[in-house]
Amino acid sequence: MKITDLLTKDTIIMDLGSSSKKDVLDELAGQLKAAGKLNDEAAYREAIDRREQESTTGVGEGIAIPHAKTSAVETPAIAFGRSMKGIDYDSLDGEPAHLFFMIAASAGANNAHLETLSKLSTYLLHKPFREKLMAAKTPEDIIDLFEQEENDQNDEESEADGHEGSGKRLKLVAVTGCPTGIAHTYMAADSLKEKAKELGYDMKVQTNGSTGIKNRLTEEDIKEAAGVIVAADTKVDMAPFEGKHLVEAPVTAGIRNPEGLIREAVSGEAPVYKGSGSSYQDKIREGKEEKKAKQPAFYRHLMNGVSHMLPFVVGGGILIALSFFFGIHSADPKSPEYNAFAHALNTIGGGNAMALMIPILAGYIAYSIAERPGLAPGAVGGLMAATSGAGFLGGLIAGFLAGYVVVLLKKVFEKLPESLEGLKPVLLFPVFGIFITGMAMYLIDQPIGAIMDAITGWLNSLGTSNLVLLGIILGGMMAIDMGGPINKAAYTFGLAMIDAGNFYPQAATMAGGMVPPLGMALATTLFARKFSNQERSAGKTAYVLGASFITEGAIPFAAADPYRVIISSVIGSAVTGGLALFFGTGLRAPHGGIFVIPFVNGSAWLYVLSIIIGAFITAVIYGLWRKPLRSK
Repeated sequence: MKITDLLTKDTIIMDLGSSSKKDVLDELAGQLKAAGKLNDEAAYREAIDRREQESTTGVGEGIAIPHAKTSAVETPAIAFGRSMKGIDYDSLDGEPAHLFFMIAASAGANNAHLETLSKLSTYLLHKPFREKLMAAKTPEDIIDLFEQEENDQNDEESEADGHEGSGKRLKLVAVTGCPTGIAHTYMAADSLKEKAKELGYDMKVQTNGSTGIKNRLTEEDIKEAAGVIVAADTKVDMAPFEGKHLVEAPVTAGIRNPEGLIREAVSGEAPVYKGSGSSYQDKIREGKEEKKAKQPAFYRHLMNGVSHMLPFVVGGGILIALSFFFGIHSADPKSPEYNAFAHALNTIGGGNAMALMIPILAGYIAYSIAERPGLAPGAVGGLMAATSGAGFLGGLIAGFLAGYVVVLLKKVFEKLPESLEGLKPVLLFPVFGIFITGMAMYLIDQPIGAIMDAITGWLNSLGTSNLVLLGIILGGMMAIDMGGPINKAAYTFGLAMIDAGNFYPQAATMAGGMVPPLGMALATTLFARKFSNQERSAGKTAYVLGASFITEGAIPFAAADPYRVIISSVIGSAVTGGLALFFGTGLRAPHGGIFVIPFVNGSAWLYVLSIIIGAFITAVIYGLWRKPLRSK
């Protein structure tokens, strides 16, 4: 896809009438709306403002690239505006901006769109090209310039491919990344590569952009590098760089000061990365920067463990659910319903995939805290919890315990001679980390198991009214952040209760988690005139995701209209969770959506009815509350 597929004559303003930053953003957004590229101009402008609050998109050299990725965009597009006199845009270099490129990426934009948008930033690095844009007379001239630049860049890339791998020059590696991953990421990468080439160095740059990691650094790349540069405002896996001279900076430094970063990286005076400290990336990782500290560290670590655990839960849970189709006891060799294939499904899903849940949960909680050295101690502690009866509670404790044990070990061993640095990750951290975590878990597994038994006994003793209240709370929690920490906390509690033999909480969490996407999908059907074509299309997908118990299917709607969507979803999910337990239904399968409904404990029809009622309530509340679409 070419840039000129997104930048068209009807999105070009040759002479902006604006005199301030706010005015130019309004004017460009208005041009996109007039060209039919936006379905909600106000929501798009809000998304643009949120991005500007993170850091200015005035990158210097007279250029500004405001951008946002949101469902308020009907069709991905670029708006171009030019101001000959210049506008004060709070640019990085403090100079007025003359060339403005407003990027509108839809929430469902594919990689081809996003990669095309990222090309834009690379072209603007060349001063002659910027001068030609300033001299252009018509929108057609602007489009012709981009077509010529794309052709020239393709020729240069082909020539560069033929000269790679000479191995004669000093090598450097770098990683760039910004919160949105559309503009700054690639501008910093190209700025670094261009300056490295000018200074006589070979450089490979990994970009952590919106389309994922591109040009990934290999172990060999890092080993051969004389220095490493990390110019990023997003989390970067730093573990591969341990023992290397490392320069860290915001992504804007990669754009504004590539020479300074490169000279520091090759000077031999850059600090050697030792895996922890108070570096720029460490602040991002631990949430110490004010703008990044939106969630407590506890929740970030928990989320990391749960997100890595979920594939095991989903895969194992679906296989267990499929085994139920042959009979609820078909996996039991002693049952008359026994079926060999069902037994195989249940063994793979329950005896293997599900058995890894707690070790993976604990391992990746520890990984989040202490990076790679925390993984083994955390997984071992989690396995001890799983096999001793300590269950999920024990797994959580093991994960956090192992993570902070390894953090402590890093501090204890930081003064070892540099010649022993290589022993830390392969010997010292695993041996001492597993030993300390294992001994601690050995001592506390039994008390934790007793606590789990007490919790299970209390839940089993609840009367109907208390169960309904529990269902309301768990159902509502599933909808508050749609896959976030509150959702995961409720879901983890449901899984823990399955592990303990109580199937009521999981029935409430699965039913409540199905409601948000189903409610949004139903709203796009019942109130179709209030939704764009793209949203109605997303609604069809949400039917499938909701039926499959993938609460995240409602996120595109929540991102565009968070307050109305979340409040509507919480109400519907809470009603569903309460009804599910009022009807006395339980669920022994950890996942599966509609695939496991025939096998709930209690009435499957009443369970389905509770989901339908909640989805209908959510759809009606949101549909009536939502503002009508503005006419184009």
